[in-house]
Amino acid sequence: MSRGSGRRRVFLTGAAGNWGRAILREFAERGDDYEVIALVLPSAKDAAAIRQFEEMENLEVVFGDLTDYAAVERCVRGADVILHVGAVVSPFADEHPELAHRVNVGSIRNIIRAVRAQPDPQAIGVIGIGTVAETGDRTPPHHWGRVGDPLRVSQFDEYGQSKIIAEKELVDSGLPKWAWLRQTGIFHPGMLEIRDPIMTHSTLGGVMEWVTAEDAARLLVNACDPDVPAQFWGGIHNIGGGEQWRLTNWQLQTMISGAMGVRDVRKWYDRNWFATRNFHGQWYTDSDRLEALVPFRRDTPQEALARAVATLPRAVRSAGLIPPAIVKHLVLKPLAYKPRGTMDFIRRGDDGGVSAFFGSREEWEAIGDWSTFWPPRPDRSPRLLDHGYDESTHPSEWGSLDYVEAAAFRGGQLLSTDADRGDVATPLQWRCAFGHEFAGSPRLVLTAGHWCPECVTDVVGYAEQAERNPFLAQLEVLEMHGAPAPAMGGVAG
Repeated sequence: MSRGSGRRRVFLTGAAGNWGRAILREFAERGDDYEVIALVLPSAKDAAAIRQFEEMENLEVVFGDLTDYAAVERCVRGADVILHVGAVVSPFADEHPELAHRVNVGSIRNIIRAVRAQPDPQAIGVIGIGTVAETGDRTPPHHWGRVGDPLRVSQFDEYGQSKIIAEKELVDSGLPKWAWLRQTGIFHPGMLEIRDPIMTHSTLGGVMEWVTAEDAARLLVNACDPDVPAQFWGGIHNIGGGEQWRLTNWQLQTMISGAMGVRDVRKWYDRNWFATRNFHGQWYTDSDRLEALVPFRRDTPQEALARAVATLPRAVRSAGLIPPAIVKHLVLKPLAYKPRGTMDFIRRGDDGGVSAFFGSREEWEAIGDWSTFWPPRPDRSPRLLDHGYDESTHPSEWGSLDYVEAAAFRGGQLLSTDADRGDVATPLQWRCAFGHEFAGSPRLVLTAGHWCPECVTDVVGYAEQAERNPFLAQLEVLEMHGAPAPAMGGVAG
């Protein structure tokens, strides 16, 4: 317990963001149980956002930078749990990749270092946050996923790349008490007013298993409970809202626009503005496991949407009364043609961008108009990818033969000859099919789906890698021979 108050002390990063503010509101309701110290960037935007909590009795705010070790260590000191929510996220992260890596990787390294420096590191629980973007484009027919599937980031997604590195840092940190949560798309009122070219990246036929900011906040606060099940710690978990939140991007778009009185949202867009691939999102076969360990789900899509719409300005709530041509030509079309918008790649003849989001210019030209569009209905029967080892074997029984088998399925080799049976935390040495050697624990490779840290950054080379890597080829073969559907807007976690 902290400072003799009888309350657990929680160090929260990212408190000024949409999710962070929802977490603070949840902690405010539980002032008898928790006191919170929040490290907030002293920018005008973040300082203004955190001011709404000035009257929160169990909150202490420290203005500082996550990349400043001294500031991080000050907040870690005396903490029982660290909730590391803060990050530089897309689309800003993709425009400022160096900053994204400096913050997203540097901050987890500072936290790990600070926890190690405390008198009793095993008394501090560290909860890090990843993203569904780590597994990249998972459009139908390969739209079901779970922890352990290949990490395969979409092109231009530096946020996803930075989170893969950060995840590896925590999983193989050697800290005694940690958990990593891969966040999905967060449904919150602010997303209804997003006006950014990233809207053109999300595919019409793609899927996402959403979660509300309130449910996700409840999850993190509940995870601070001293009686959280032991199986939570040392695990990598997918956050998802469950079956009722498994929506297609088209469902989400029509649900939101319908709530604002829009009769036919297709009049707002040209169908070929939106990408046919290279985003992220999936339905999870394993998200119910986290709900069983740390119950947090309460919101339904209908309730959350009504709550979100009620917060919008009247002009936005009444979008259906605005002539569609005005919305299309004065608001949405300019976004499609802005830098990072798909039509900017088309207009400039940027072959790399066109290839990433459409396959080729010819494929873009073949998309057609709305007359040939049919609402997507992806298969709702879960499908599992092969992880390349006997998953019925408990990790406590894993040994060299399991690791050799897993490495071979990834087209590589286990180099270590001294792997102790049941030791899933000690990094071993591996070699990928392209000769890159790297270190990673069995838990990182078999459980979390990591492989070569050099190859995962070569996004354009994934198809070539798949020729030598059967693990990755399960997705690449489908991507090359499947029929990815057109696209839609929406921003994920």
